[in-house]
Amino acid sequence: MRALQARGETERSHINSRELGEASGVADAQVRKDLASIGATGQPGVGYAIPELMEDLRASMGLHRTWKAVLVGAGNIGRALLAYPRFAEEGFDLVAVLDRAPSVVGRKLAGHTVQPMSAVADVIRRTGAELGIVAVPPSEAQIVAEMLVHAGVRGVLNFAPRPLRLSGSVAVVAVDFTETLERLAFETTMKRSLGSRSRDT
Repeated sequence: MRALQARGETERSHINSRELGEASGVADAQVRKDLASIGATGQPGVGYAIPELMEDLRASMGLHRTWKAVLVGAGNIGRALLAYPRFAEEGFDLVAVLDRAPSVVGRKLAGHTVQPMSAVADVIRRTGAELGIVAVPPSEAQIVAEMLVHAGVRGVLNFAPRPLRLSGSVAVVAVDFTETLERLAFETTMKRSLGSRSRDT
């Protein structure tokens, strides 16, 4: 998707599997196999029509529609997420913000009035939100996620640095900034080590 978006910005109408593979770090044969699995076919010598291929990919990923989401946690991460414009551009509609802190409830953030956690079931029923974003301290993440699922949410994006144990029918994706930085530190160390060895030889 990202590779296609970048190519689309150049006003090109088509892209071939080799170019897609190079842009996404995948062999061109794998690109063709994966795209065929969602019914996308290119023309020999021409490639794939970018608008049609993007439409096929969006449909296969469930991105052909708008997803309504509620955010729990109006702290630093929550406010940053509310200010991020690409959510709306990519079809994610943050319809409500909730928090348990009395000092935050009732305040306006990015056009939303922060609502108390006691209203979570009513908010999800009223808005039809299917996704929940958890941006609370680790000690609160599990109970918050359970409340969201009990209220009808079918997918949870977890920014708290702890694993969530939820029903197998609920999709959970974790975003752990510290873990990502640790991975970066590890890979940087490995690159430095490999560079040092190549100089020694």
